[in-house]
Amino acid sequence: MGKIKITFPDETIKEFDKGITTEDIAKTISTSLAKKAVAGYFNGKLIDYQQGLVENGTLKIITKDSEDGVKVLWQTGSILLASALSELYPKMHFGEGKVTEHGFYFDTDNAEGQVAETEFDKISQKMKELVKANMAIKYKVLNEQEALKAVDGDPYRMELVKKAAAENDGQVAVHVLGDFVDVSDGAKLATTKGVKIFQILSVAGAYWKGISSNPMLQRVYGTSFFKQKDLDAELKRRQEARERDHRVIGNDLDLFFVDPKVGAGLPYWMPKGATIRRTIERYIIDKEVSRGYEHVYTPILANLDLYKQSGHWDHYREDMFPPMDMGDGEMLELRPMNCPSHIQIYNRHIRSYRDLPLRIAELGMMHRYEKSGALTGLSRVREMTLNDGHTFVTPDQIEEEFKQTLQLMVSVYSDFDITDYRFRLSYRDPKNTHKYFDDDEMWEKSQKMLKAAMDDLGLDYYEAEGEAAFYGPKLDVQTKTALGGEETLSTIQLDFLLPEKFDLHYIGADGEEHRPVMIHRGIVSTMERFTAYLTEIYKGAFPTWLAPQQVTIIPVKNDLHLEYCEALRDRLVANKIRVNIDERNEKMGYKVRQAQVNKIPYILVVGDKEVAEKGVSVRRYGQDNTKEVKINDFVNEILADVASYSREAE
Repeated sequence: MGKIKITFPDETIKEFDKGITTEDIAKTISTSLAKKAVAGYFNGKLIDYQQGLVENGTLKIITKDSEDGVKVLWQTGSILLASALSELYPKMHFGEGKVTEHGFYFDTDNAEGQVAETEFDKISQKMKELVKANMAIKYKVLNEQEALKAVDGDPYRMELVKKAAAENDGQVAVHVLGDFVDVSDGAKLATTKGVKIFQILSVAGAYWKGISSNPMLQRVYGTSFFKQKDLDAELKRRQEARERDHRVIGNDLDLFFVDPKVGAGLPYWMPKGATIRRTIERYIIDKEVSRGYEHVYTPILANLDLYKQSGHWDHYREDMFPPMDMGDGEMLELRPMNCPSHIQIYNRHIRSYRDLPLRIAELGMMHRYEKSGALTGLSRVREMTLNDGHTFVTPDQIEEEFKQTLQLMVSVYSDFDITDYRFRLSYRDPKNTHKYFDDDEMWEKSQKMLKAAMDDLGLDYYEAEGEAAFYGPKLDVQTKTALGGEETLSTIQLDFLLPEKFDLHYIGADGEEHRPVMIHRGIVSTMERFTAYLTEIYKGAFPTWLAPQQVTIIPVKNDLHLEYCEALRDRLVANKIRVNIDERNEKMGYKVRQAQVNKIPYILVVGDKEVAEKGVSVRRYGQDNTKEVKINDFVNEILADVASYSREAE
């Protein structure tokens, strides 16, 4: 038997017999390591614990207390789920089983009907039986004909087999659990006994391969952990996620809806949601105008040649909708980005160095060619309106303008009470010349300049390769979501490329033409994503200045108190407060509870005493106590609340 050399993370090298497994290697190191190990990370790929190694390489032993260890558990959970389903539903077909951020799923298609949530207990019981039986999960490599025979006519798995064979010289990696064959080479535990602690979570529809013209399958979700406390924590997190999910809140508060029948990823803003959006739009426009930005409107359609010139067609085409042939040689394209449009604004006039920095901003509508399976509420859509801005500067203005843009962003975050964020310098991947414009000198210059600006400001940041825009590096502001995740909310990008591609100039103090530099920036992302983010951060309880309805007035008796309520409403409306009167023929306690459910910041109750004393009884959202105040005092209180962008401390 031949020998192979294995390099470990500490760079030591040991020689072993060819065909040795990760399990055998772990045992040579220590018994305790062997007990904790679940897989290997060999030559950059997760492999089964009992998979033989036949070539030299680097090996990291994966233990159950690591992120990769949990990933292996979830990959095992997916095949355990599929095997149980195949026994319970013999006519069920299977697509792909994959790991998610918090567990796993398997796509299924059952001609006899979908799996109902009431069947989860039955499925769980079958999974427990397979776990108790401690069944082996075998990794095999088959040729294409063997693999096709193994999946027994299942159309989805047959497609997976053919794809795998085409990509791997006719070889197909599979995992076998009992009679079920999973077309997958993802690492799994050696037996089922490791998946003792699991939970089936939910079901949802999903197009096969994420393509809307393909059959709609049913995706069955689950999760698993090595310890019960970790599962309990995950279930608690999921409950919190449901309570904060902007799609759920948006439906409950009637903020927006998406109807796949008229277009997936195309949200309809209901009056309350539109009020929130309009308030954000007015706020950010006023904020930017006060900082020297000039707001414009530009078309959402442009000649395709514009995006060919900008480079979007070469580097961003898969995210753009197909061009529209107007029949006379003209090809129009739905706008994927606003920067080429703002370049046209710049180019409309001859610019002098005295005009710079020129700050152009727009709430610009854009379109992205997103697959149906990637769409999510407001956070991932096909049509979006970006708080976009482009500043044209001289080279010696870059650092000061960068600083001012960052100060604007920090000020906005303060007004929205966003405090948990960090800075990421996003660079290109020099190996990816398809995604990134191929100009080493330009990239080195712009990346060094951006890094120097951050260093001069004394701000902490981390660096990430492969996250830049195709035309230049950027500073991304990574904010914590309500559920502990992270997403890019704001960005500042340095661009030497587009001014070159569009041959932009300004006349310098020397009377000669010079090339400006572009700074792209988005402060509050798109209106869709920012509204989704705020909805989840606030849990639907928007601060008074943002709340779609700021006050509800509840008369104790309509016949006695309604006239007073109407006068009060008119005064609040005159002060630009969003208010309604609840005149329904319901008990007052019910109306108060409904106002709390709708998360209205102020509830005003009006009875005989309030009318007599020209006051109101005020109750704040989330509080049980009420206070009686004069009308003038309440008006001053709510106006101060709105002006400060926050509700009073509880």
